[in-house]
Amino acid sequence: MKNHNHNQDEEDGGTSTITRNKVELPKKYKVLLHNDDYTTMEFVIFILQSIFHKSLVEAEKIMMEVHKTGVGLCGVYTFEIAETKSKKVEILARENAHPLMCSIEPE
Repeated sequence: MKNHNHNQDEEDGGTSTITRNKVELPKKYKVLLHNDDYTTMEFVIFILQSIFHKSLVEAEKIMMEVHKTGVGLCGVYTFEIAETKSKKVEILARENAHPLMCSIEPE
């Protein structure tokens, strides 16, 4: 005679336990540069190379995107890294008398 008191985990081989304990990856954030009328193209390229480790070709492409569309994607990171990079951009910009704005938003 079959015992009807088995719990669900025994009947499905414990897979429901594994699904309940599934690890979620941290949410990612986009770091964006915003166009203004004063920051030089050279400074934007410098920022992209020094803070975001872009090649010259990548930096020029993103800089032109910022220039033409008003905003450019620098990269996608976890919140802490995105926030740190955004703050570094604004600190460097202010130290060099540029009004360059940088923001982060969820991916």
